[in-house]
Amino acid sequence: MQRTTLGRRPTLRTAAVLATATLTLAACGGGDDGGSGGGGSDSDAASATSLSDFGDLDALVAAAEAEGTLNVIALPPDWANYGEMISTFEEKYDIQVESALPDGSSQDELNAVTSQRGQDRAPDVLDLGTAFARQAQAQDLLAPYQVQTWDEIPEGQKDPEGHWYNDYGGYISIGCNATVIAECPTTFADLLDPQYAGQVALNGNPTQAAAAFSGVWAASLANGGSLDDIGPGIDFFKQVKDVGNFNPVEITPATIQSGETPLALDWDYLNAGLTDTLADQGVEWQVAVPTDGLFGGYYSQAISKFAPHPAAARLWQEFLYSDEGQNIWLGGGARPVRLPAMEQAGTADAELLSALPPVEGTADFPSQEQETAAQQVVAERWNAEISG
Repeated sequence: MQRTTLGRRPTLRTAAVLATATLTLAACGGGDDGGSGGGGSDSDAASATSLSDFGDLDALVAAAEAEGTLNVIALPPDWANYGEMISTFEEKYDIQVESALPDGSSQDELNAVTSQRGQDRAPDVLDLGTAFARQAQAQDLLAPYQVQTWDEIPEGQKDPEGHWYNDYGGYISIGCNATVIAECPTTFADLLDPQYAGQVALNGNPTQAAAAFSGVWAASLANGGSLDDIGPGIDFFKQVKDVGNFNPVEITPATIQSGETPLALDWDYLNAGLTDTLADQGVEWQVAVPTDGLFGGYYSQAISKFAPHPAAARLWQEFLYSDEGQNIWLGGGARPVRLPAMEQAGTADAELLSALPPVEGTADFPSQEQETAAQQVVAERWNAEISG
């Protein structure tokens, strides 16, 4: 995925990472200042902040099915198992999911909220890098809503009022085409080995794509840096470039399948998600979470304040944060935010859980202030020192 702490790009979801200390979001206007901008939306549903405002789940289902449509945006079907998530939701409820811009970015999502406000095609729900979710909240673009399983979303992984809440995440990993590479690397230090000449690629440019940005931060942690200092990560990739190992080609499934990017630094769930597809093509794809640079991140869910289908938007959130929805993300190799509680309760799918790439140790997650500072450093240095 490419976003900040997370982001997206074509086929592998892109997102614009901050080039300055604050996000610059489009401010296209339109529509009234009401809670919902689409035709025929239910004002009661638009103001609902929890299931109790509907009475019970059956009442919410009835209201959502009466709307009949849910508009999602920037959800590739092969991203964290969203294809199955959408089809299961449609089969479970009498609701048609309209998916716009599947290869769009977090920035595209927020642009659509503002530019399509008041239109029936406007996004109902958003899946964003957390920095974008915070910015959307600051711009008053989000409707607060707390799902039934709210208490099982860890503190620090949600806005206390429910404007946004983390959904799934993972760790930066090294994907390796073991069919053409004799010895797959398992650490950042390995990536300086001459045997990997011209093979080390990122999922995008770290000034624009969060997966790449997070790869640089992971490299920093492996080279004496910290969540307060991303600089060593840039220094490391300068070394990778200087020894001739850096591959400027941006990772996509196509570049991996063609052999252009035999080593791919990306989220573990994206790398792991390619394993079966590549195996069908005769490629052995191995995935390792580096032991010397453990960096994790989440994406966030939110409901548009101007959702044209506010009941369907809230039912979608209830579905995503149910055991069923969380296990669907798990089936995509992503780690759902409720996973610790589900493991304790025995509701996490054990087979899917065992398929996750092994991780040694625990990762700390950057604060908003650390993220903003790191993005500014990358914006100032990356293109001049690495891409230039």
